[in-house]
Amino acid sequence: MEIEEIQQFCLDFPGVTEEIKWEHNLCFLVAGKLFLLVSLDEIPPRASFKVREDDFDEICCKTGFRQAPYFARNKWIMVEDIALPDRNTWKAFINNSYELVRMKLPAKTRKELDDT
Repeated sequence: MEIEEIQQFCLDFPGVTEEIKWEHNLCFLVAGKLFLLVSLDEIPPRASFKVREDDFDEICCKTGFRQAPYFARNKWIMVEDIALPDRNTWKAFINNSYELVRMKLPAKTRKELDDT
């Protein structure tokens, strides 16, 4: 996927905002909590996202994937080239990361997201 496709897909989720953080990272957040980060200053662009604990080791072993620096202890993966996963795989990764972060939000916040 291209950055613009990832951006459009992320912004379709309820309550998602985007920000540039740490000078060159396009970050997607739900209720202020990060669920996807795309490095804009690298060629090819890299991205990091949260995965389920049960899937972490398996995904890390795939070619082009590794533990995300600074985020690995929270079960984040980095893909070294956003063009590597196919569109359906990307959508599954993004959706899963969004849901994992969303489920840790307070119940009131989750309800507000559901109502939008």
